[in-house]
Amino acid sequence: MSDTPPKPEDELAGTEQPFVAHLIELRDRLVRAMLAIAVAAVALSLYPGPGELYDLLAAPLVAHLPKGATLIATSVISPFMVPLKIMLMTAFLIALPVVLYQMWAFVAPGLYAHEKKLILPLVVSSTLLFFVGVAFCYFFVFGQVFKFIQGFAPKSITAAPDIEAYLSFVLTMFLAFGLAFEVPVVVVVLARMGIVSVQKLKDFRGYFVVLAFVIAAVVTPPDVVSQLALAIPMCLLYEMGIWAAQIFIKHTQAPDAEPSA
Repeated sequence: MSDTPPKPEDELAGTEQPFVAHLIELRDRLVRAMLAIAVAAVALSLYPGPGELYDLLAAPLVAHLPKGATLIATSVISPFMVPLKIMLMTAFLIALPVVLYQMWAFVAPGLYAHEKKLILPLVVSSTLLFFVGVAFCYFFVFGQVFKFIQGFAPKSITAAPDIEAYLSFVLTMFLAFGLAFEVPVVVVVLARMGIVSVQKLKDFRGYFVVLAFVIAAVVTPPDVVSQLALAIPMCLLYEMGIWAAQIFIKHTQAPDAEPSA
């Protein structure tokens, strides 16, 4: 009689569904996500309204323009399309928790328990970090950057930025800071997948500092304030990622890998 203990039963056994059932579920969850975005868009159109949303977005720039200066529209349809784009993007951000939940609910049944421990915290943390990066850019970086730029503007020039150009600038900065704040998530994923060891991540510190300043110089305006505002948080978040990776690896091992770990 063998003394070998029986292998534990696969926890996903019996959960398979036909391909058509997966497609139907995917459709339903996409519809729910789109409905959440549509509801948020309708609510924003009623209050505060597309125009007020753009005024809120432009507030950091308007606060540092010369007295009497305003933004201008060089296209006939810009006064309509630009606020509408902002409203739709804001609606998507408001509905993002619902969208992410639908994604999670779709893939969760096919994941093992240790995989759920890995993915759910990453989804939540990456979303929160992206929002924190956007908020940091809006509430701190914009004010400092516009103040710095207007301080160098000759008095013979009256600033009147175009609303589409400003929207493009804002989206670029939001994306840059939002993605930059994802550094801890990237570090954790690389370490957890075994692509890079934690020790190598620690040894890479000096190179990452240089890389952070290079990225900041490329994606931000050519001023010291915005470059430092992006590079310094990236370096701090890299250290946070190394610390989080050590904890994350310890608590998300597969059951059969824990003894060997």
